[in-house]
Amino acid sequence: MDHLPNPAWLRSFEAAARHLNFTTAAQELGLTQTAVSLHIRSLEADLGQPLFARNARHLSLTEPGQSYALTVRRALSDIALSTNSLFGPASRQALTIRAAISTMTYWIAAELPAFSAQHPEIPVRLVSHIWNDSAAPADVDVEIRLGHGDWPGVAAERLCSERLVPVCRAQDPAPDLRNGPLIHILGYEDNWARYFEATGTDLPDRPARHSADTTVTALQLVMAGAGYATVLERFARNAIAQGAPIRVAGPAIPFAQSHYLIRSVSAAPPSIPAQLFLAWLRDRLAGDAAD
Repeated sequence: MDHLPNPAWLRSFEAAARHLNFTTAAQELGLTQTAVSLHIRSLEADLGQPLFARNARHLSLTEPGQSYALTVRRALSDIALSTNSLFGPASRQALTIRAAISTMTYWIAAELPAFSAQHPEIPVRLVSHIWNDSAAPADVDVEIRLGHGDWPGVAAERLCSERLVPVCRAQDPAPDLRNGPLIHILGYEDNWARYFEATGTDLPDRPARHSADTTVTALQLVMAGAGYATVLERFARNAIAQGAPIRVAGPAIPFAQSHYLIRSVSAAPPSIPAQLFLAWLRDRLAGDAAD
């Protein structure tokens, strides 16, 4: 790294340059006037030229001092801004939510503006993952998982049950689900079999044309005309509301898994932002159930 003067000298210089008074700068910094004066002399010696013109009753900046004061002030301001944004009170009150990428994309992110409208003072950080067995970071406030609620080492609270629907492109007039190309989602390869059984349709005797590791990718395949997919009704409705050119292509059936709020059994009590978010989410889900 290039030579950098002592940061304490720079702070004293910036304050003195702003006030044009060593005593006032010392009071602002909680130092003695002698200490500020020593910092300025040390900085001038380090730089090899004077920064102040010292007269009997007046202190002024030299031409290099004026230019340097602007640079130092901007640098200290940038440091203060970064420190406050990353480590200040607002960062400590931020809400971190973790969920699978499909849950995040087609549920949490879709609903989040309504929460932020009620609580604009709470910054929110969204963290996505693909597989439920990946460990949650320690700084996650809220984690939502899709499954059976039987994960080891965590307490699971069921938030909502789910239903499964087939989807096709919006412009497909009469999708032939049994004979058309099917898209499977990895980890849920039996969804089509369950759907055909529940709707009294014979299971087609052919492999899936495409497989995807997330609902996000599966819906992109549907939109591209690659075939039909079965997804959670909640995800399909939110995707359609967001403008995705898809439509529900058949009746909904119950899905064996639910969305759960999970917390480590040894976790600290939820933060205030987490409590506010969970109260809002439960109210939202209660309203959906009543509709």
